[in-house]
Amino acid sequence: GPDFDGASGVHTHMTNTRITDAEVLESRYPIRLERFSLRKDSGGRGLHRGGDGLVRCYRFLEPVTVSLLTERRSHAPWGLEGGEAGEPGRNTLILNDGRRVALKAKCSRSVQVGERLVVETPGGGGMGRGAGSDG
Repeated sequence: GPDFDGASGVHTHMTNTRITDAEVLESRYPIRLERFSLRKDSGGRGLHRGGDGLVRCYRFLEPVTVSLLTERRSHAPWGLEGGEAGEPGRNTLILNDGRRVALKAKCSRSVQVGERLVVETPGGGGMGRGAGSDG
């Protein structure tokens, strides 16, 4: 914002969705949430820094079909008034043999027991030129 750094770990303009608590997620679906943390330094630099995104890593306990409907994977969240863009998000499937597969922003895919999905949400754009920006 014009007078403050962005809040980290916040999703805006989300329609009919929310970040489900790990305990609820694990009790209702055949997954284990292995990581739920802030995505350090993903917010854009500027006079006021953009908020950091989140990282969630899901391990699948049964074969399932995963559907992703995400945004800001190919285009970074822009900064304002000279602030830098935030980091774009990423969706990565880690196969049982260790290979990493980049998933598109919107896709469906079958996954096997033991495979992991890492969802990294984008960071917010920075606001204004100044401390911490190159402009």
